[in-house]
Formats: sequence, C-alpha cells, structure tokens
Amino acid sequence: MGTAQFVLLADDPSTFVTRVVPFIDIELAGIPGDRHYGLLRPADSRQKIYKRGTPIANRRQISIVSEEECALIAQKMNIPEVRPEWLGANILVRGIEQLTELPVGTRLLFPDGTGLICEGENLPCVHPGKVIEQFYGQESLRKKFVPAARKKRGIVCSVEREGTIHTGDTIEVIRLP
Repeated sequence: MGTAQFVLLADDPSTFVTRVVPFIDIELAGIPGDRHYGLLRPADSRQKIYKRGTPIANRRQISIVSEEECALIAQKMNIPEVRPEWLGANILVRGIEQLTELPVGTRLLFPDGTGLICEGENLPCVHPGKVIEQFYGQESLRKKFVPAARKKRGIVCSVEREGTIHTGDTIEVIRLP
C-alpha cells in the first residue's frame, strides 16, 4: 500500500515539467489538459518496430515516481533533492517499494476505484537532467542524471478505469500472478 504525496499536471505545452494540483481527473485517454493525454500517440525511438510518427496506443498516459527513489537519485547525483515536477511526473508516491521495478501489468487502485496499469519503467533521458542542471546551476548534472536514475526513474501507466486521484489518496498495488 502506498500514498499519493502529490498529484501533478503537465499543462504548459512549452515544457514537460509538471506542476502540483490538488487532484487530477482521470479519463481512459489520461489526464485532460496534460501533455500526454490521448488514446493514441505517435511512435518514437522507443518503438523500433513502427515507423516514427505512426499512430500507436498511448501506454504513457500517466507518469509515476516515488519519493524514496527520487531521494536515491539525488544522493547519487550529490544534490539535495530531485523534485517530481522536474521529472515530468503526474503522481509522486510514498511507500511502494522499488516502484520502478513493478512488473508490466501490475494494477494501481485508488480509493474511488480509479485503476491504472503499469506499462513498465520510464527510462531515464537527458531532458530532466537539463532541468536539474539549470536549477542547481551545475553544468555536470545533465550527464549524471541518466546513470543515477537507471531503475529509479519511475513507471508509466495507462488508464484502466476512470476516476479522480487526490493528494493523500492511498494506492493499492495488485501484482498479477
């Protein structure tokens, strides 16, 4: 069992950086107004079997990171903190051990019945490193982020059941056999 410490929204089209909000409405296409909203998205470098730009199912609708793993990334980078908004996260959780290593298909259930499906690790990339580097004013941080965040960057999820997620909601983790 975990807890949603913060819920966040990426509603500024000029950046992936999110902002804290009191709740997020969840539809089958994701979070209305969020940059990752949609049932479909264009294939990119992650899907080698499809030509770039081909419409595919959006399995990256929601991004979740853990407070514990953010602290580990910060420790490895030798900085005071890594904030969830710098990672483009929609939910910061506490209490879900090794969040990033949850198996694909794991369900995350919220008090009102909202259901998310873990689609796997959100692989680290250089973009959050640039944001962290800019915040701390240290040029070397961009290169440190990817190795520090490996297996700690959080997960991406798709929506299985609509609802609303609030800051403070409990999260039931259901691992399928």
